[in-house]
This record gives sequence, C-alpha cells and structure tokens, in this order.
Amino acid sequence: MKKSEKAAVIEAILFTMGDSVEIDRLAEVIEEDVDTTKEIIADMKKSYESSSRGIDIIELEDSVQLCTKADMYEYLIKIAKTPRKYVMTDSLLETLSIVAYKQPVTRLEVERIRGVNCDHAMNRLVEFDLIQELGRKDAPGRPLLFGTTEQFLRSFGVKSIEDLPEINPVQVEEFKQQAEQEVQLSLNI
Repeated sequence: MKKSEKAAVIEAILFTMGDSVEIDRLAEVIEEDVDTTKEIIADMKKSYESSSRGIDIIELEDSVQLCTKADMYEYLIKIAKTPRKYVMTDSLLETLSIVAYKQPVTRLEVERIRGVNCDHAMNRLVEFDLIQELGRKDAPGRPLLFGTTEQFLRSFGVKSIEDLPEINPVQVEEFKQQAEQEVQLSLNI
C-alpha cells in the first residue's frame, strides 16, 4: 500500500470514528510502525493547513482526531443547531482547575482545598464531560478518583496535562492571603 493510500485509510478511520483514535491502533491497521504513522499524520496535517480545507487533525496525548477548523465555526452554526453552551461559573472553574492540577484526586481532597462542599460542581463537570471517574483510591472507604477527559484537552486547546501553564508561586501565595481574608470577613459577619 502506498503512503497516500495509508493516509486515505487514516483519514477514513478518523472521519468515521468521529472521536480520537490512538496512534498505535492506526499503525496496526495500516501495518506500519508508530513513527512512520506519525510521519504520515504530520504530512496530512501539513496538507490540511496549506490548502483551503475545512478540516484539521488535532493531537490529544497519544491519539489524534479529525476536526473542523476553528475559523469554520461561523458557517457551521448557520446550518447546525446552535451548540449547547455550558456556563462555567467561578465555582466550576475553581473545581476544574484543582482536578486538572492535582489529578487523580478525590472529591474530599477537592473540598479540603476549596473549603466548601463541591458535590454540585463535580457533578456538573462530569455532565460537561470535562472530568471523569478514574477508579477508586486504595484507602478506607475506597473513594472515587477524578481526572480530566479528552474533552477537557479539546476545550482548553492543550495536547496533554503537561501542557497546562505552570502555577506561579507568587500568585498561589496571593490566593492564599485572599482566601484567608475572605474567611475572616465571613467570620466577622
């Protein structure tokens, strides 16, 4: 099979699956090694970028997915139903950031960091497919562990968790001071 035919097979698989597919699985299908498969995918990405195409390939950890280019969104909404918009409150964003940076993490660990009950926030984030259950912690009561999903990576435009921005230690200290001030204010009321 020629390289162009292998690219066509990968494109057909990604189009049909509609979701991310592991690169090693694609390599098996086209009967190539992973490095050669990555080269074919890189060539496909270049082709999509250099031409006036409406699709692209995004990388998500060890997987790839065929997707629509971001600048095509305005045209898509003219023909498709308006996509459901999720409202990300400060509470949800705070909870999500804790899960993203501390994963795998239990609900109780998130609550200890936030200082408030986070059942609602965790449930909403699962509903939005931004976090998921990863299993159970080997501890008394075997609490559920949570981590981020591929949808989280897509939504925030990162390939993997390692690509998240580092937390500035100065900002962390400022956040702690602000939280302590808020606690003091709430006690004085």
